[in-house]
Amino acid sequence: MKRAWVWVALIALSVIYLAPILWMLVTAFKTEEESAASPPTLLPSQWSTEALDTIFSSSAQTPVPRWFVNSLVAALGTGLVVVLTAAPAAYALARMEFPGKRLVFGLIVATLFVPPIIFLAPNYEIVEALGWLDSLPAVIFPVSAGAFGVFFLRQFFVGLPKELEEAALLDGANRLQVFLRIVVPLSRPALATLFLLSVLTNWNDFLWPLYVLFNPENLTLGPGLGLLQGANQTNYALLMAGGLVASVPVLILFAVAQRYIIEGVSRSGLKG
Repeated sequence: MKRAWVWVALIALSVIYLAPILWMLVTAFKTEEESAASPPTLLPSQWSTEALDTIFSSSAQTPVPRWFVNSLVAALGTGLVVVLTAAPAAYALARMEFPGKRLVFGLIVATLFVPPIIFLAPNYEIVEALGWLDSLPAVIFPVSAGAFGVFFLRQFFVGLPKELEEAALLDGANRLQVFLRIVVPLSRPALATLFLLSVLTNWNDFLWPLYVLFNPENLTLGPGLGLLQGANQTNYALLMAGGLVASVPVLILFAVAQRYIIEGVSRSGLKG
């Protein structure tokens, strides 16, 4: 009976979490009139691909396929930059000794408590000075040097056995060789986890791209899908179709990489 109740609870939780996704899915295949009907219908009375056809028929003001490509490039670029910048910094804080090490790590962690919206104005000034406004570098680099990646990887590196690194140092390897040939291969789960979390964060970002991207062709999916909503009426089927297009890659990515995410998160909390 206990096992049966556990399964009932898990199924109930799954239904609760999946309900918004399922509702988005069925609404995307409704007509515009039925999607706004009151009371709402559970399933479409007539399955229609009108909303999806509109999504994929790119126009000058709503080039959804172009937004999809922009989001993909920005998300993957952010994930790559985060890993390349956070990994060396985290390793230095985990293994190397230098004056003020604890203070530096404390200041980095302290920035996690600062609301991200505070960085909007200074980041905008930096992006404008670099001439990156209305381009993808504006949504890749400013959000890539966050403290979370350094903190996350530092916790993982602290849990790695020092004996392997010490043996390599005794054999004549320098710190860079130890990092690239020993630490990085052992840290693949944590690096993959950080990469995926960074990709998902950038993919779902709405506010920052809205500030720095102006041309409709340069928008990402977040602010771009907002243009699908009219000023006087809302086509819910069209909005749900846009949300479906935006969520499918994320669901596939998580389904493929969930093993690395679970392993990376669990091992990062072992020590330190």
